Amino acid sequence: AVVGAGLGGSAVAYFLQQHFGPQVQLDVFEAAGVGGRLATVTVNKQQYESRGASIHALSLHMQDFVKILGLKHRREVAGKSAIFSGEHFVLEETDWYLLNLFRLWWHYGISFLRLQMWVEEVMEKFMRIYKYQAHGYAFSSLEELLRSLGGDAFVNMTQRSVAESLLEVGVTQRFVDDVIAAVLRSSYGQSVLVPAFAGAMSLAGAQGSTWAVEGGNKLVCSGLLKLTKANVIPARVMGISLHSSEGRALYQVHYEGSEGQGSAFYDMVVVTTPLHPSRSNFTFENFEPPIADFPGAFQPSVTSVVHGYLNSSYFGFPDPKLFPFASILTTDTPDLFFNAMDNICPVNISTAFRRKQPQEAAVWRVLSQQPLDKQQLKTLFRSYYSVQVTEWQTYPRYDAAKSLPPIVLHENLFYLSGVEWVASSMEMIAVAAKNVALLAYNRWHQDLEKIDQKDLMHKVKTEL
Repeated sequence: AVVGAGLGGSAVAYFLQQHFGPQVQLDVFEAAGVGGRLATVTVNKQQYESRGASIHALSLHMQDFVKILGLKHRREVAGKSAIFSGEHFVLEETDWYLLNLFRLWWHYGISFLRLQMWVEEVMEKFMRIYKYQAHGYAFSSLEELLRSLGGDAFVNMTQRSVAESLLEVGVTQRFVDDVIAAVLRSSYGQSVLVPAFAGAMSLAGAQGSTWAVEGGNKLVCSGLLKLTKANVIPARVMGISLHSSEGRALYQVHYEGSEGQGSAFYDMVVVTTPLHPSRSNFTFENFEPPIADFPGAFQPSVTSVVHGYLNSSYFGFPDPKLFPFASILTTDTPDLFFNAMDNICPVNISTAFRRKQPQEAAVWRVLSQQPLDKQQLKTLFRSYYSVQVTEWQTYPRYDAAKSLPPIVLHENLFYLSGVEWVASSMEMIAVAAKNVALLAYNRWHQDLEKIDQKDLMHKVKTEL
């Protein structure tokens, strides 16, 4: 059984079938809708991503999924970004790459180069995971996985802030306050106190090239579930109780759907929805020792998709025709009531499509911590036709975590969503899904040589 049909659930179902073979029977429980947070909203008969909008170029599992499913990359529509302090723009992107570099250098010295070197070093080590997974190696804890990639330094990066790590490598406080804060507010809705590893992943996405799936990123989830012929059960899982049969653990999954309550027995269960008390009232019965409560809280975040006319004079452009930006990030200023906003394109982009001019009515996505009130909407928009609000508890409150959640809850009971406490992105979840599938397979077949091996870089080289 797989609990949840977001990206984690659909990817783990696919990987489990890859390893165990086509005869494996997969039940996927989903109460809301396939795709989870990769949801879309409809404005004027067009669909738009409401979250999970872009995928980093180095996301190899996501690239693979798109290829296997015959999906396409969405056409890029260029647009410039700027960082707003509440009073003025502290940094503006131009059409000229060299001028952008010059501006960064002029404002911040070599801080942006130091940042780039730091992010590249982290990413280079992180990319080792694909080699390990290609050779069938798995990890039974998030700490072991991180250690195999970057030693204790990677584990420590989940315990100290991104600000501290960057200041240490010579990035200036001003660059951290202006640029790093803006990127983290737009991706996690949090400050520069998020852990260094989560910060590095978010910054890699901000400076690399990104892409999205034509038709919507959620097509990856529905596509993978179709491909594995998984049996999707529209029901909410309420709990799991442990039984045993012939010395083997059996898990009874209790669920509630439109037909009422039911339960079924499984050899193996993967939970891909957050198990924190604030997010689910999941119960575990007959486990000895009992499965403990998961500490930590989640960050509320609100997406408002607004179809309307931007109030460009709020940003210092009385003439809307002259407003040049498609996306606005913000610094950590107490008076600012939004984290970021961007002029978004639909999930299906025709060749004739052009982005709306700033004086025209466009579809804007505004990210904030609280729902926007009438006055705040009036501040950002001269007028608007519609506002669609989605409230999420998307990301872990990173400052609240003291330790990482476990992957193995019991013999053949696994927890996938804990990876979000390391970093939260589509690719991170896909990597965790592959790890859980390999771990389940290696444990089932007692292939302990393939779990938590030390010095894997050396081992993989000799295998090659």
